[in-house]
Amino acid sequence: MTMELKIIARIRNDFTAKFGIPRQSGLVDAVRSAIVFEPEYRSPEALRGLEGFSHLWLIWQFSAAEREKWSPTVRPPRLGGNTRMGVFATRSPYRPNGLGLSSVRMEQIRPSTPEGPVLIVSGADLLNDTPIFDIKPYLPYTDSHPEASGGFAAKPGEGALRVECPPALLERFPAEKRAGLLALLEQDPRPGYSDDPHRIYGMEYAGYDIRFTVDRHTLLVTDIKER
Repeated sequence: MTMELKIIARIRNDFTAKFGIPRQSGLVDAVRSAIVFEPEYRSPEALRGLEGFSHLWLIWQFSAAEREKWSPTVRPPRLGGNTRMGVFATRSPYRPNGLGLSSVRMEQIRPSTPEGPVLIVSGADLLNDTPIFDIKPYLPYTDSHPEASGGFAAKPGEGALRVECPPALLERFPAEKRAGLLALLEQDPRPGYSDDPHRIYGMEYAGYDIRFTVDRHTLLVTDIKER
């Protein structure tokens, strides 16, 4: 039995490349995204009552990570990229069905725009233009489980990096997006298995190329250029 999934919306944000996107939803609240509905679903009636919820679930497609075949095991970056775990014990994009699930905070409902009603959310971990198949309200009394165990990914990592960026470089970047950029860099965009203090890494964000190095717990921005 198969089911056709219809794209109801697409996300719009400043993540134009996979490298640098937060590893999980909710980690970087300073970054805003817009959910723009497809023409068929631009009905304000479909959003009636949504204003009462603070968070949403998004069901979406790993559209930039498609493969013809699936593997029962994958190599999670959290474990250094060398240890294989079962695909269903991970959130890897390489799955039998490339579906993602994200919890985001709803910041604003714009009921009347040239593209119909638009949702402004924070904390999204989706690439720009990612197809969204469904939106559901987050219910804290049933969706939150503080006592849950997290397996090999129980801890969020080794902690935030200290970001150093020369003021002259930071001034090249749009002022209204600087907080988001710094928050993304604090999360350490590098793969979990990469730890070369001499390597210069590159990240695309908001139409700019960001270059940086990481030495232990300090990230140093070395260049910012508009693409």
